[in-house]
Amino acid sequence: MSDAVLYEMKGQVAVITINQPDRRNALGIAVRQGLWDAWDRFEKDPEAKVAILTGTGEKAFCAGMDLKEMSATTLRIPPRGLVPVIGDNVVVTKPTIAAVNGVAFAGGFLISQMCDLCIAADHATFGITEAKVGRGSPWATPLIHMLPQRVMMEILLTAAPFPAQRLYELGYINKVVPLADLLDEALKMANLIAANAPLTVQACRRSVYMATEMGRSAALEAARAAFDSAYLSEDAQEGPRAFAEKRAPVWKGR
Repeated sequence: MSDAVLYEMKGQVAVITINQPDRRNALGIAVRQGLWDAWDRFEKDPEAKVAILTGTGEKAFCAGMDLKEMSATTLRIPPRGLVPVIGDNVVVTKPTIAAVNGVAFAGGFLISQMCDLCIAADHATFGITEAKVGRGSPWATPLIHMLPQRVMMEILLTAAPFPAQRLYELGYINKVVPLADLLDEALKMANLIAANAPLTVQACRRSVYMATEMGRSAALEAARAAFDSAYLSEDAQEGPRAFAEKRAPVWKGR
């Protein structure tokens, strides 16, 4: 890992931190490579059950692409592999939480959107600002499953920043907390998830995403298949046994 992106294990939780506050944690080449490495490390580590993505400082979670770099390289249509995006060009099968500590604009909005859950500091703002600089945001398409259509239109067409509280009220953000409590709240949520049966958590996550891509009947059928591995696992016997014995379950993930 580079200094541009930090990776730290806190128990069963991987904390991935974009660490270029002097550049507003923009997605320059060093940050992009650091994120590729971090997601690969997280996915391959059996001890890491949940990941938190955050940024250094109080001003910016991530201000998007490094526009100076883009100008210098005269970037036109970005290649699909330019930024690692979970669910698009990066495979991550475990839960992720965005802990948004400041502005999340453009690509910063994208990397908050790609996470499964989102907790934001109360001063954080979110915006899809591409219309202000003549760029594009095809990655924003999944927002139609997260926000009402007219709100999505407003975000895209005005390119105006939205405060965290408004997006919380609209259901995009799970919690809004003071900045001083942000990482603690994200860790609290991550640890609640990490304490659960891993195969069930994985299947729950898959079923939610399948439901956004399929009709009702097809999603139900796919979800039944997705949970087979959980039902047939050793953990499925351990959970009721631990409950009956009044002890914490010992999950094996098999």
